[in-house]
Amino acid sequence: MKKYRFLSLLLAALLALSLAAPAAALDDPRPNCRAAIVVDGDHGEVLYEFNARQRMYPASITKIMTSLVVLDAVGAGEISLDTQVTASAQAVDLPWDSSTAGIKAGEILTVLDLLYCDLLPSGNEACNILSEAVAGTSAEFVARMNAKARELGMADTHFMNPHGLHDPEHYTTAYDIYLMASAAMDNETFRTIVRTPSYTLPATNLQPERTIYSSNGLLSSFYAIGYTYGKAIGIKTGNTGEAGRCLASAAVDELGRTFYCVVLGTEDTVDENGRHFWSFSETKRLLEWAFQNFHRITLLDQDTENVMREVKVTLSDEADYVLAQPTGRIEATMPSDYDPKKAELDFDLPEEPIEAPVAAGQKLGTVTLRYDGVEYGTLDMVAGSSVERSEFLYTVQQIKYYWSLWWVKALLAAGVVLLAVLVFLLAVVLPRRKARRRYSRAGGRRPASSYRGRR
Repeated sequence: MKKYRFLSLLLAALLALSLAAPAAALDDPRPNCRAAIVVDGDHGEVLYEFNARQRMYPASITKIMTSLVVLDAVGAGEISLDTQVTASAQAVDLPWDSSTAGIKAGEILTVLDLLYCDLLPSGNEACNILSEAVAGTSAEFVARMNAKARELGMADTHFMNPHGLHDPEHYTTAYDIYLMASAAMDNETFRTIVRTPSYTLPATNLQPERTIYSSNGLLSSFYAIGYTYGKAIGIKTGNTGEAGRCLASAAVDELGRTFYCVVLGTEDTVDENGRHFWSFSETKRLLEWAFQNFHRITLLDQDTENVMREVKVTLSDEADYVLAQPTGRIEATMPSDYDPKKAELDFDLPEEPIEAPVAAGQKLGTVTLRYDGVEYGTLDMVAGSSVERSEFLYTVQQIKYYWSLWWVKALLAAGVVLLAVLVFLLAVVLPRRKARRRYSRAGGRRPASSYRGRR
C-alpha cells in the first residue's frame, strides 16, 4: 500500500513539474523565399510574415485579380458566365515563353471556360481574351484592375497587364496578394475553379474536347509530382525570371480553419532526385507549421484572472466601491507559446469616486489588451452590481454644493446686506422720522405754562 502511495505521489509531482514548465518558444519557420505571409483567413489575422510588405513582382498570381474583375462584371450583369467570346488574333499573340491554354485565334469559348483556362494552366491568352470581352481593350481592363486594388486596400500594388508578364511597374506585396486572394475566394465560382485539379473543355469550333490541368502542385501532379496537399483548396501559381516562382494558396484543416499562405520569389533547385519546387514545399511547410502551432483562444473576458477592478463610489450608505468587469471577449489566433501572464492590461477607469446610483452593467471605462507589442482589442468595463443612492447623503451633498456656488454666496451676501439695511431702517431711521413728525406737529415751540402762582 505504501509502495502505491509513493508511486502516486511521484507521478503527481512529475505532472506538476510538467505543467509548471514554460512552453518552448515558437521557432521562426524562416522560409526559403524572398517574401511570405500566413494569415488566419477566418478572422483576417496575420500569423507570420517575412518581407510581406515589400514590393515584389507577382507574375501570374496577377490572374487572381483578372478573374476577380471578370466576376465582378458578371455580378453586375455586364456579361455572363455563358457568354460566348471569340478569341482575337491580337489576344492569342504571345511571347514565345508565355504560359498558354492553347487557344487559337477565332476560337469561341464561354466566359466560364476562359476562366478555367486562365486559372488552371495559367493561360495568358485567356486573360487577354477576357479583358477584351469585359472592357473592350486590355488597357481599359487594367484600369479596372487597379481600381479594384484600391477598393481592396492594396496600397502597394500596381498592374500593367492582365496576365503578369514582367513589367517594372507591375508589382504588389505578399500582404496585398492575401487581400486580393481572400476577396476572390468569397466568390463561389472562383472558389470552385481554383480548387479543381483538372477541367474538361468542351469541343469548340476549332478544337475537339480536351482536358486542362492545374499548375498548382498542391492540387495536381500534372506539372510537379510529389507536392499534393490534402488540405489545399487553391489558389494560383506564378513564375517569371524576375519574379521567381510564386504561389498564393489556401487550405482548410480538419477543424474547418482556413489559412492563407503567399510565398514569393522561390528558386527551383536540381539534384539527383530531379527538380525541387520550393514554392510548393515551403507553402506546405508554412501551412502545417501554422495549423500545428496556432489555436483560437479567448484572451480576455469577465472570467479572466485579476481583471476586475474596484471603482470608488460616493453617496451610498451600502457600499463605498463597485467592481468593474469587462463585457464581451477578445479572441485571437495565438501561437502555442502564448503566456497569459505576459499579457498587458491597460485600464481606463475613473480615478476619482463616482456618485451613486450605479446600475449593474453601466459602463465605467475600458480595458485594452496588448501582447508582445501588439494590441489585440479593447473591451468596455461595466459595473458588476448595482449601488443604490442614499437620499440623505445626496441631500447633504446638494446643500454643500449649492453653498459652494459663487452666485449663491453673492445672493446670500446681498440678502445679509439688505437685512442689515432693513434693520437699520427699522431701528434707527424710522424712529427718528417719527420723532421729527411729532415735533413738527407741536409748532416747534415749548407749550405755555399754566402756572398761576406768585413769582
